[in-house]
Amino acid sequence: MKASVIFTTILCAIALQSCTESSGQPPNIVIIYADDMGYGDLNCQNQASKIPTDNLDQLAAEGMRFTDAHSSSGICSPSRFALLTGSYHWRRQHGIVNSFGKPFFQDSDITLPQVLKSNGYRTACIGKWHLGWDWEIAEDTTAVLGPNGKVRRIVHSDDIDWSKPLAGGPLDRGFDYYFGDGTINFPPYAWIENDRVLEAPTEEMTTENIGFTTKEGRWEFRPGPRVKGWNPYEVLPTLTRKTVEWIDQQEEDKPFFLYFALPSPHAPIIPNDEFDQKSQAGAYGDFVVQTDWVAGQVLKALKEKGLEENTIIVFSADNGTESYAWERAEKYGHFSMGNFRGLKRDVWEGGHHVPFIIKWPGEIEAGAVSDELISQVDIMATLANLTGTTLPAKASPDSYDFSPVVLGTEYSSPLREATVHNTYNSKWGIRKGDWLYINSSSGGHRKLPEGFKKLTGYTDFDTEGILFNMKDDPEQRVNLYGEHPERITEMSTLLQQYREDGYSVVRSGGMK
Repeated sequence: MKASVIFTTILCAIALQSCTESSGQPPNIVIIYADDMGYGDLNCQNQASKIPTDNLDQLAAEGMRFTDAHSSSGICSPSRFALLTGSYHWRRQHGIVNSFGKPFFQDSDITLPQVLKSNGYRTACIGKWHLGWDWEIAEDTTAVLGPNGKVRRIVHSDDIDWSKPLAGGPLDRGFDYYFGDGTINFPPYAWIENDRVLEAPTEEMTTENIGFTTKEGRWEFRPGPRVKGWNPYEVLPTLTRKTVEWIDQQEEDKPFFLYFALPSPHAPIIPNDEFDQKSQAGAYGDFVVQTDWVAGQVLKALKEKGLEENTIIVFSADNGTESYAWERAEKYGHFSMGNFRGLKRDVWEGGHHVPFIIKWPGEIEAGAVSDELISQVDIMATLANLTGTTLPAKASPDSYDFSPVVLGTEYSSPLREATVHNTYNSKWGIRKGDWLYINSSSGGHRKLPEGFKKLTGYTDFDTEGILFNMKDDPEQRVNLYGEHPERITEMSTLLQQYREDGYSVVRSGGMK
């Protein structure tokens, strides 16, 4: 181990020891995870934003904001798996967990809540799970052809015995408590608490009988069982109330970890009426305002309970914003992706370059801004160090500890040797220092609308791959592929090595 690394480790340990001695216990942890929120949606990092985000702006003012943070994937389930395991999603799979799909996890996976629980933490997950359960489903379900050409099973209300406990969900991944609807636009449309469906779905949701109108875009609901009278507009308020109630049940002498996975501002875009016209970016903007309000309710609950001072709060999002953002930019002049190219699903920067704020009063400098490149897979190693939690040798194979960055101690930048960007198996990107290589002529998984191309001036590339200097060209406009063949060879080789080795981090006592 290098002397600088040893020095940094000692400093971090001293800082952690000082904190735990003064508070009497390790810090609590709250992760607020937004869904499909763009980097440019936050007012504090987009001066041209048409959306007020007062609570998240205040969180950034009281903590550290990262300008170069990334999710593992450009879609939902894979990013959540990566956050909770410290492992790139593509080591397991690329796609989401579909309706009634099997768990993303294997039983051998080591998760963040598991290791925190072993260190005495009470653990809870509230909100969108989207990582699968081991559903017991009748074999004679209906098969249909989905819009992507793949066969999908349609599960009906009488295909499942709803009285049985559910296996393979949050409680089997290290959480002591779960409450949520699973995934707002996937069946079953019902509440699940711990390993039980609270009320058996007796109706069938179809695209024709939703019973409500969305305020922007499509419902995007998959057909399937629902509870009688199910109201999608009640989902976010119910999750907020349950989260505040859970926080109010916590005590100062027992550390806790709360993973609050929001269903917003993911489609369906359904802000509650009191948030209508609170932005200048349409109903989506209003939904972001409500998402900001929800974050504010969590922060308020922590403060009123007297838990704020010894709680690490992390706010981020699972991927970039959905394709409705193109029309939003043209219609309202609000760019949810900020100045980045691409949206959700893309290997372009806008697909995975996400908001990231971390606050820890007295330990993280208020109002700090870091340009250090980090990934959400780094959360596991970082929180383990900050809480004095030992990681098993083969846990979090891609997770770098960025605690020196947040604690303001000495470290060598860049912290990460390299970062892999990927959604589907067809396209891969790798970032090393300022350089980003993508092994395709485009980082997108669909074409830009002509109106948006005209608005932004983006042009297409025709080289076999593309190469950008992200420091000079964060908007990915200047392709340097033909000028640096040796760099492309180096980065391609490293990407292949990461994929073959099963890890990308060298850690004392761990990988390698």
